[in-house]
Amino acid sequence: MSVVDTDTSLDISEAITAKGGRFLEAVVTGSRVQAEQKQLIFLASGDRTLFADCEFCFRAMGKRSIYLGDVGNATRMNIVIDMIMGTMIAGLSEGMALAEKCGVNQNDVLEILEMSSMNCSLIRQKGKSIVEGADQEDAFQPHFPLKHQQKDLRLAIAMGDQVDQPLPVTAASNELFKRARSLGYGDQDMAAVYKATFL
Repeated sequence: MSVVDTDTSLDISEAITAKGGRFLEAVVTGSRVQAEQKQLIFLASGDRTLFADCEFCFRAMGKRSIYLGDVGNATRMNIVIDMIMGTMIAGLSEGMALAEKCGVNQNDVLEILEMSSMNCSLIRQKGKSIVEGADQEDAFQPHFPLKHQQKDLRLAIAMGDQVDQPLPVTAASNELFKRARSLGYGDQDMAAVYKATFL
């Protein structure tokens, strides 16, 4: 259960089914914390009967499993979800950096975000990591490593290229994540991308 490009999933499926086997692409969405709380979501595509056979395993580890049809769809869905998440965190990071540079209290920014339509656990958790990051060495302990988020942004850009879908916001976010990796933050939580927003 790992995110790879769609072509790799299709190649694996073809190799297995050519030998008479059954293949189910199963992609996990969620972080380390969600895994510990059995709150993962499983995205599956491929052999429908194998999905039914595996559902009890998915339920043991997560809160939901969703069947998405043909092989490749689970990977595509996960890439889209991770792309949205990465662009959200890049935007939050830049906003928090701008607030800091302008003398706006970052805790006030988070409080207002929590009262607005942008209130969600991702913004709350990563925003808290950003605020604590200046003072606490362990603020960026990996729940979802930055290097994996950057890989998923890269996969989204490639998928967009395959279907002629421009992704300028994703491309800009990817550059910020690449900068963070080059600064040595790849193994830290994806919220550490905040540290790459400063010159």
